[in-house]
Amino acid sequence: MVGGVAVASQSRINGELGAHLGDGIAAAVVSFGLGLLLLAVLAPASRHGRRGLRALRDALTNGTLRPWQCLGGACGAFLVATQGATVGSLGVAVFTVAVVAGQSGSSLAVDRAGIGPAGRQPVTAARLGGAVLTVAAVLLAVGDRLGDPAILGLAVLPLLAGVGVAWQQAVNGWVRVVSGSSLTAAFVNFAVGTTVLLLAFVVSLAVRGRPPGSLPSEPWLYLGGPIGIAFIVVAAAVVQLTGVLLLGLATIAGQVIGAVLLDVLLPTAASRPDPTTLLGALLTLVAVALAAGGGRRAGPGDRRRAGRT
Repeated sequence: MVGGVAVASQSRINGELGAHLGDGIAAAVVSFGLGLLLLAVLAPASRHGRRGLRALRDALTNGTLRPWQCLGGACGAFLVATQGATVGSLGVAVFTVAVVAGQSGSSLAVDRAGIGPAGRQPVTAARLGGAVLTVAAVLLAVGDRLGDPAILGLAVLPLLAGVGVAWQQAVNGWVRVVSGSSLTAAFVNFAVGTTVLLLAFVVSLAVRGRPPGSLPSEPWLYLGGPIGIAFIVVAAAVVQLTGVLLLGLATIAGQVIGAVLLDVLLPTAASRPDPTTLLGALLTLVAVALAAGGGRRAGPGDRRRAGRT
């Protein structure tokens, strides 16, 4: 839950950075790039990190870990780019609830397929009901703005980003299990994400030219990368115990609380939450509680079966 509050703060930071630069992709490159630079120093400097990098190399060589399981950072890159492109218009609360809708539904599918290190998790009535209720909360939160095609289009982006978050958490969990290091999982995530974003930025430069804005002088606008590192480290360590859905639910609760507090206490011109947004956020918490009540923790047998798979 604390990690979820941090992600909500990251959304505001990257949204503000994107507004300064006038380009969401450029803001994502800065955020991910700074995170990668920090990890490039921390991972080799730490004995735990060096051991994890060696284990990762061996796992890829002998086939214990598949290359596609190292691509979670691509989904993280899309999420961060979406933050920079849409938070200024949607506000943190609407952005977060849209992410929640995609993440909750996708988490059910990822757990059911056993993609994460916790193994297969059943789709219970409570979990399914929580996911459906979460989608209803999103529709309620943004319902008064759906008449604006631009807003509707923007809300689709964080919705899709949420779908990718569930898969990202699952495969990052596998990198952590195989390497034995959350720091290594974070390094792989940021390396892949930065590569994807740089390629997208090169295309953007060719099509649209340089971003119209400039790098801001406020130091806090560069904290998105370090916040992302902390979240990836925690998520990669926890997902093997909870499964993707329960990790997502706890994160969602923190995100919703943090997002509404940010929009209430530090509102932007476009992010002042109205009563329907607040009610949608409250309904999201109810959905989280409902689905969490129907979850179960993965046991050692689940993880052994998942490992064989």
